[in-house]
Amino acid sequence: MVEQAHLDAVFHALADPTRRAMLGHLAERELTIGELATPFSMSFAGASKHVRVLENAGLVTRTIRGRTHFCRLQAARLAEADAWLRRYERFWTERLDTLEALLRAEDEAKATNRTAIKATNKTASKTPKK
Repeated sequence: MVEQAHLDAVFHALADPTRRAMLGHLAERELTIGELATPFSMSFAGASKHVRVLENAGLVTRTIRGRTHFCRLQAARLAEADAWLRRYERFWTERLDTLEALLRAEDEAKATNRTAIKATNKTASKTPKK
């Protein structure tokens, strides 16, 4: 089982749209912090804070070459979070399948009821009046 602290850190990191976008960019290739900051018009310091949160969650590793900080996606923690979410996906799928079956049964009952009412109305209209 995945440690709860790891999951907490991953979901905290993923809660921010900027960090999610950064992960999306890092899924394509290794980037510098400056390159990560550019689409968001933020400072190096601001981007570095986001990267630090991603690092603490184990989603990103940072290497320093000279004065340049390079970031790389570490997808293993995403896989752990995905595995945790899949347990609940099965739960909700079962619940939604049950709901769908109930709604279909209700629709069929309504259709049967409408057919019966139409048949009754046709019979009543053909009966001669006294």
